[in-house]
Amino acid sequence: MTDQELLALAEEYGFDCAAPMDAAKLEVLQDVRDACAANRCGQYNKTWACPPAFGDLEESRRILAKYKRGLLVQSVQTLEDDFDWEGIQELGKRHGENFQRLYQRLREAWPDLLALGAGGCKNCKECTYPDNPCRFPDRMVYSMEGFGLFVTQVCRDCGIPYNHGRGTMTYSACFLLE
Repeated sequence: MTDQELLALAEEYGFDCAAPMDAAKLEVLQDVRDACAANRCGQYNKTWACPPAFGDLEESRRILAKYKRGLLVQSVQTLEDDFDWEGIQELGKRHGENFQRLYQRLREAWPDLLALGAGGCKNCKECTYPDNPCRFPDRMVYSMEGFGLFVTQVCRDCGIPYNHGRGTMTYSACFLLE
């Protein structure tokens, strides 16, 4: 599938922005992983898709090195005001649903793709971590930040903005394909 076909697919699946990715440009940063360890999102050491469950930064580098290209996708929404929690939740739901649908479609062509989402995996209401294996390892969505990726830089490297302006909210995620 060409980059143009991937971009058309992202649009078809409801994403507002998309860009091809050069996986060789992905840089794993200790500062980003340290931010995960501060547990501001509440997922650190709570799911299979977030640190420390899937290994250290060297493991992230090893996994990412398997891939040459990918697709960055974004969902963007204009908010009524800075406190539009309903709009943020609506965007998160739309982004997550579109991401899962596109994930299933891309897996047909690339069964070994790596899905890196906005935050950790949300396939289950409650993760089995650490007591039992993941229920759906074939649908796992890892955290971009958990892998040590500075999402702002990933977007910049792909030529699309991380922030789409005052009064907007953006969710970014990616698929590493081959």
